[in-house]
Formats: sequence, C-alpha cells, structure tokens
Amino acid sequence: MKRTKQIDISQALALSGTFSFLCSCSKASLLPFLTLYFRHLGLSPAMTGVVMGTQHCITLVWSPLSALLCRHYNKRRVVISCSLVLSALIALLLLLVPPTDVSGSRFCNASNLRVEPNDSLAEELQVTRAGPQSWTTVHLKAPVSWTNTSVTRSEALPRQNATKEPQAQPSAQNTPVLLSSVTNPTRNSSALHSSINSSAEPLRLKRSEFISSKPEEKKRVSLDFLSSLKEMDVQTQLFFLLLFIVSAWEFVAAPLEWVVDDGLFEYLDFADMSDRHSSRELWALLGGAFGVGVSGLLVSQLSCVLAAETPRSAVHFYTYAGLAVVALPAAVYHPLYLNRKRQRAGGLLKAVQLVQGSPRALLCALTVFLVGAAGSAVDNFLLWQMQDHCSSELHMGLSLSLALLSQAAFPLLAGWALKLLSPGRILVVGAASLGLQCFYYSFLWGAWAALPAQVLSCFSKGALWWAVRVHCGDLAVPGAERSVRRVYMSLALPLGSGVGSFAGGFVAQRFGLTWLFRSVAVGLMAWCTCLPLLQWRAPQQRRINYSRLLAADGSDATDSESEQERDWLDKAMEEDRSNNNSRRTSH
Repeated sequence: MKRTKQIDISQALALSGTFSFLCSCSKASLLPFLTLYFRHLGLSPAMTGVVMGTQHCITLVWSPLSALLCRHYNKRRVVISCSLVLSALIALLLLLVPPTDVSGSRFCNASNLRVEPNDSLAEELQVTRAGPQSWTTVHLKAPVSWTNTSVTRSEALPRQNATKEPQAQPSAQNTPVLLSSVTNPTRNSSALHSSINSSAEPLRLKRSEFISSKPEEKKRVSLDFLSSLKEMDVQTQLFFLLLFIVSAWEFVAAPLEWVVDDGLFEYLDFADMSDRHSSRELWALLGGAFGVGVSGLLVSQLSCVLAAETPRSAVHFYTYAGLAVVALPAAVYHPLYLNRKRQRAGGLLKAVQLVQGSPRALLCALTVFLVGAAGSAVDNFLLWQMQDHCSSELHMGLSLSLALLSQAAFPLLAGWALKLLSPGRILVVGAASLGLQCFYYSFLWGAWAALPAQVLSCFSKGALWWAVRVHCGDLAVPGAERSVRRVYMSLALPLGSGVGSFAGGFVAQRFGLTWLFRSVAVGLMAWCTCLPLLQWRAPQQRRINYSRLLAADGSDATDSESEQERDWLDKAMEEDRSNNNSRRTSH
C-alpha cells in the first residue's frame, strides 16, 4: 500500500516566500528601469509605449493559456525552470543592441553635470528635444573656456517653441555642442566631431530619402523586403529589433507567475490551508522594494562607463539574470500540486460571466481598467520625468522602493479604514489617490521631489487592491473568489495597462510628459466623481451561499416535521386523557 506523503505547511510557505522574494527582487531590479534604457538607446515616447503595450498584451493572452496547457500536461515545474533561465538569457540580449549615434552621453543622467553659476561668463544652456529622438543639444551663446566649465542651466524650453525657432546659420556663438563636451573638457575635439556628425545626420537621412524616391528605387524596394528593411532609418530599425526581443522575452516570462500561483494554491488547498496563500503577495512586495532600492543604489555608485565601454545601466540586466539563476534552486523544490479531481478549466469563464452579470462588479472592473491605464503611464514615463529634473538612479530606486513598502503597509490600516468607509468608497479613494500622485508628478522640481508622493501608494494601489479583494469575497460563491479576483488582476489590469501604454506614448510624444500626467490625473478624478453616483444607482447584489441555503431549508423542514409530530402526539395524549377521565366519571 502506497504511503501518503505528509505535508509540511511551514516548510512549504518558507520555500514559497523565498521564491516569491527572489523573483520579485529580480524583476524589480530591471523592469522599472527598462523604459529608461530604451530612452538611452534612442527610442521616442511613442515607440516606447508601443513596445510596453505589446508586452502587456502578450501577458494578457499568453498567461492563462500557458497555465491551462501546463495543467493539462502536468509540466509546471519544467515550465517554471525554463522560464527563469530563458528570460535571463533573452534579457541579456538587449545589451547587444547598438544605440543610435545621437548623443554623446547616453547612459549618464544630466545630474552628473556639476555646474555652478558664474557671472563672468554670459552663457545660457537651452536644452531642447530635437525631433522624436531624446538626445540633448546645448546651445552656447558665448564661447566656453575649457579650463573653466562653470555654466548655468536654464529651464527646458517647450517642444513647440523649439520647433518654431528660426534656423540660424552655424557660428561661433551659436554652435550645437553635446553635453559630453561640457562635462569632459579634455575631449572637446572628439565631442565636437561627434556633434558635427550628429548634426549632419538629418542631412544624410534626407539625402537617402531623396535617392530612394526614384522610380526604379521604389520598384526594387517593393520587390525586395530585405532591402526595404535596409532603407529604414536607424531609429525604426532599433524599434523593430527591441519589439522582437521584448516580445520573445515576455513570451517566456509570462507563464511564471500564473503557473506558480496555481501550483501553490492547489498544494495548500489539498492540506486545507488555502487561507495562508495570501502571504505570497506580501513577500513579493517586499522583494520588489528590496530589488529596486538596492539596484538603484548600486548603479548610482558606479561610473558612467564600465569596462570596454559598457554602460553602467548593464548592471540592471546582470542583476536580473543573476537573481533569476539564484531563484532556480528554490523553483526546483517549490511546493506544487496537481489536483485532477478539481476541474478548474471553466472557472475563469464562469467568473467572467459572474462579473458581467453584476453592475457593481462591472464598475469595479472598469475602475481597475482605468487604474491599469494610469499606472502604465506612471511605470513607463515617471523615470523619464525624474531624469529630466536631475534625478539619478539612487533617487529613482528609493522612490519606487518607498512606494512598494507603502503599498504593503495598507493591510495594517485596513481595519481602521473599514470603520470609516465601505469597500466601495475605499475603491474610490484608491483611484483618487492615484490621480493625485499623477498630478503631483507633473510638477516635479528637483531630484528628491517625487519622494513625498510615493507615500500615497498606501492609499492608491494598496487600498484599491484591498477593496477589490473584499469585493470578490462578497460577489463570488465559496471557492470561486480566486477566479473572480483574476478577472480583475489578470484580465482587466493588463488590458488597461496595454491600452494606457499605447495611448500614453503618443500623448507624451505629442504634448510632453507634463501634460501626460496631468491628463491622466484629470481622467481619474472625473471617473472618481462619477463612480459614487453609479454605485448608488446600481442594485445591491449579495452573495448567495447555496450550501447554507440548502442546510437552512433542511433544518427548517426537519423543524416543521418535528413540530407536526409533536402536535399530533400532544393531541393524542390529550384525547387519551379526556377519554380516561370520562370513563372514570361514568363508573
């Protein structure tokens, strides 16, 4: 007879917490800084939004499908191990992508330029954005003495004013000089040479476009697809290359979280300990806070260029790959279980139907969708906004770490918040707090300016996801709360993040980062104004516990039957007593 393996819940939770901590630490060391790396390579905001939106769309479609296939073929542990290894290898491929030759200082922030005001020089820096590229050009209105590099930096001009300036002839007093030529006076000749090459780059592009406009050239391009790729400009080629690599990366990394979550839940559910499944989320938040903070601190302490002209941003990729390899032994012994008796294939579809049939659930799903769209704008372009205001990786890492810690701290305040507000009102407060954060981000003024707003993450994302969990418990029948929660967190949230990434990139490209955050804030505030009214008009639907209802019906039936038996017995006893009394009186 085969002996049943004893389950150690404490050991299982320890392994699960360690794996969640390492995986979240690995992701947080790279993913928040990924769009910043794309900016350094030369991608425009619109292209960056398309790349990140494609990533969210792949997650939306491939995560549930891959989890279903892993369950059907019982290959969860193999998929987890392969996902860790392949995602680390594909992430390192991004370091092989050559940047567009448009900037002299691609990987160092503007905060590294140590400038001091000096009245003896009449210089003025005008940092402009030339076209869709994100390089900076410094116009000097007076000659700069390379022995004294003290200059004053003025505020950045709007993009509209930069496009309306008349094209002046190059002269000694108005010469485009790259930022590296100011920071490195000993290499001024090479910097000037690179600035001349970068300024002549649009002329070469126009000349190539003119040549390709010939009829015979157009015919050759239409017949040969490979030659048409060669005729693309450098930035477009970079865009398609990054899109392909990021898509492949997300394809191998997307199944990880869903498959691990399924295996752990079934393992704990088999031991009747499914209520302790939520501890995994806390370890994930703590790991993310530790990873983003330590990686930002580490990169900020390094020089701009490592060995062999390797940028210091490569440390994020090496940290991601290293932590993924470290998490591999924990994945081998991670607690997983396949309960074939529980058929969960249609659980997600039933949960979607349940959400669709409830007006309040639809309002909650729409709120999560809008929060996902707003959150994608923050995740993609907040570091761009901070970099424009002289923030280094240290400021970015500490700010994001504080946001995750604040989000993890909200369950400690949940009891106090529930006494003051209902879960529906807490949902409104969460969305409104995120809107206030976005509005604050549009008025950054210094390196540490974004830090105070991160405390609001406790009441934005922390309060919002807590209210969603409470709503799922009130809506779903026992055993289906997790499926309903996935409708919000794994369907509505990635869908909103994808749409927000696409739209946010084009808004940032057209109007700038400041107006992107302001438009997101206005949209969330408008929705928070309408949401309480819609919740008040929506009918209140409570969960029906059919098992309790049947038990109640059974108890009522037994009680009624017992009462009827008692009534019949009492009547019979009373009749018997009356008959006996009448007989006695007759005798």
